[in-house]
Amino acid sequence: MSFKDQIAFVRQHIRRNRLRVFMTVLAATMGTAFLIVLASVGFGLHKTIKDEVLSNQMITQVEVYSEELTDAKTDAMKEMDHVKSVVHRKQLSPTAFAELDGYTAGLNAYFTDFSEEETSGFKLAEGRFPENPDEIVVGSGFAEQLSDEKATVKEGEELPTYKEDLLGKTVTFRFDPLEEGAVSEEWPLKIVGIKEAPGKDWAFDGYLYMDHRLMPEMEKGFAAVSPEPEEGVEPDPFTYPQVNVYVDKLENVKSVTTALKDDGYSVYSVSEEIEQLDVFFLALKAGLVFVGTIAILIASIGIFNTMTMAVTERTREIGVMKALGAGPKLIQRLFLMESAWIGIVGTVIAVVISYGVSFAANAVLPVIVTAALGEDGADLGVTFSVIPWQLVLIASAISLGVAMISGWRPARKATKTDVIGALRHEL
Repeated sequence: MSFKDQIAFVRQHIRRNRLRVFMTVLAATMGTAFLIVLASVGFGLHKTIKDEVLSNQMITQVEVYSEELTDAKTDAMKEMDHVKSVVHRKQLSPTAFAELDGYTAGLNAYFTDFSEEETSGFKLAEGRFPENPDEIVVGSGFAEQLSDEKATVKEGEELPTYKEDLLGKTVTFRFDPLEEGAVSEEWPLKIVGIKEAPGKDWAFDGYLYMDHRLMPEMEKGFAAVSPEPEEGVEPDPFTYPQVNVYVDKLENVKSVTTALKDDGYSVYSVSEEIEQLDVFFLALKAGLVFVGTIAILIASIGIFNTMTMAVTERTREIGVMKALGAGPKLIQRLFLMESAWIGIVGTVIAVVISYGVSFAANAVLPVIVTAALGEDGADLGVTFSVIPWQLVLIASAISLGVAMISGWRPARKATKTDVIGALRHEL
């Protein structure tokens, strides 16, 4: 029997039992679509959280922690393979203030090397990087911290903040004296750059970034307004180190992270967080696929019943084919082709339906959630469903595999049909 005749044989039975075959295909479609849509939720959550992590941090940045981070040690880090730059920021420890046109603010400040900052990906929204020690860069939220403390406001109202353009203005920097009666030295610092705002609305950057060459002079000035430490008491440090290592490529982050750990440093990189996320969501997605597979197994009962009925109804035809010389392999192939057809059609329809459900979920659910939260127009930044091609392949393989397994037993039964009994069989 030619392949064309085999197709005709399968088509003939499908046409003869349209309703039963339709219901079987529908069951296979629902099972496969359920698997894909359910697993797509895991892929959607994975993508949402991963994008959130990547949007908040530089993926090639490695944060280094140690109680003894010196300039010599950070210089040694620069010599490591695949390291593009090392930024050694020193966060100011004592309380300091900035004053600009009558507006004052308590400061969070860093001393840093701007040549390293420039190569690390430090981005400015306006202006340029400092070239002289008395030039500074301020964060995007620095103006919001400058307030007019002499202004008269009603109860419950906030003090007015600085609204003018900061670029080119000179702020006066001073320390809060710890020694009673002492007067802090003042440093005029010109704002030549404004840092780019963080990517998220909730993130705030009100830092003041100063040239590291200014640090010895300021440390000396702070010592002048601080009392002598008591004997045997270690004074608080003037700065706290913060070291960030920037790697040339994402694929090299892991090797650099491992090398720093081997040197005794505590490190954190976004690649490690992503690796942990990937392991967690791999387990979650596997669990969702397993639950979805149960639905396909339930649908396989319908395929098994349909194929069993097909064998029973065509007992006489099977007997005629055997009498004409058809072998067991040919008969088995015919019935497996029929069950495969049910699986293929059900899978194709399921994939189309799944993409439609995924698109509708991503379009409608954010609207429903924002309305429920009372945040109309807000962008949640959440992807509820993602269907990658790998999920389609996995679901298709499971669906077709189950369909073939469901049809295998009836097909085997057909090959064992007795010729004489089959020819005498009447429905």
